[in-house]
Amino acid sequence: MSPSTYASERLDVDRLADHLDHARPGLLTRPLHAELIPGGRSNLTYCVCDAHGRELVLRRPPLGHVLPTAHNMAREYRLLSSLAGSAVPVPATELLCSDDHVLGAPFFLMERADGVAYRSRDQLEPLGPARVALICGRMLAALLDLHSVEPAEVGLADLGRPAGFVPRQVDRWQRQLERSYSRHLPGLAELHNRLAAGATDGPSRAIVHGDFRLDNLLIDASDEVVAVLDWEMATLGDPLTDLALLVANTIEATRSPFRRGAAATTPGFPEPDALVTAYAAASGRDLDGFGYYLALAFFKMVGILESIHYRYLAGKTVGIAFADAGARVPWLVEAGLTALRS
Repeated sequence: MSPSTYASERLDVDRLADHLDHARPGLLTRPLHAELIPGGRSNLTYCVCDAHGRELVLRRPPLGHVLPTAHNMAREYRLLSSLAGSAVPVPATELLCSDDHVLGAPFFLMERADGVAYRSRDQLEPLGPARVALICGRMLAALLDLHSVEPAEVGLADLGRPAGFVPRQVDRWQRQLERSYSRHLPGLAELHNRLAAGATDGPSRAIVHGDFRLDNLLIDASDEVVAVLDWEMATLGDPLTDLALLVANTIEATRSPFRRGAAATTPGFPEPDALVTAYAAASGRDLDGFGYYLALAFFKMVGILESIHYRYLAGKTVGIAFADAGARVPWLVEAGLTALRS
């Protein structure tokens, strides 16, 4: 049985249709068909198509091992709804269901934006270096637009607690690692201890996405960003954590033995240092001490991937993207330590 089939069997389209008949009559017309959209690393995302060909996207938590504070569908739905009409492009929301009894977990429905999520070099390379550079420039512009949104103006002043954000991030990912423990990882204790010892808040506050990277954007035929996706970790905090995660993902793709076909390896994709320089110039923010943020980003990636590895070993998650998560973790630990030494 393929991962896609395994996951689709856990989305009961008949129960979904029954719920919609009551909650949003006419939104979708029976019969419904659902397919897993590949590429996500945590929450499961499906395309739901109705009898007339209308497509919506359904988001729900993973099938098992859901950690506290993670995979909050109501939070993600609220954030998308609040950002509608801002400079940040997001899909329109349609329905939130917090009742576990419908599909076995909370979920929400949103529009399916018409664009491409560029995940691989094979997808990007045919565009040529100039278009790749243009897309990446617009990717960075979308991040800057997000960090320029005033939370109170979009009703998100209470989305998180900016004070103490960085120390809480260190603590959160350490606790996630403890809950996902399945093996000893050399260097991980040192990385955590050094991050904990140096954890202080920077001067800036903003809405942070929490997992900002090219494959969480949809790009249209004109190379414009039409949607920013996967907001499950968004909160109020230090915007440099978003930049650092984007840079850390680029470093792993271009310098590690893993992900050699990743989008960041494509000619025209900015080098990590170029991303930092461009962000600093456009935002005016002080990036002194960025090595700490970079180490924290690698630590966060370790927490995410080790949790995925834990669920994968337990047979509680699906999709081909999950199988190699555990193999990447030791390299990321060392990359975090290297960032602290720089």
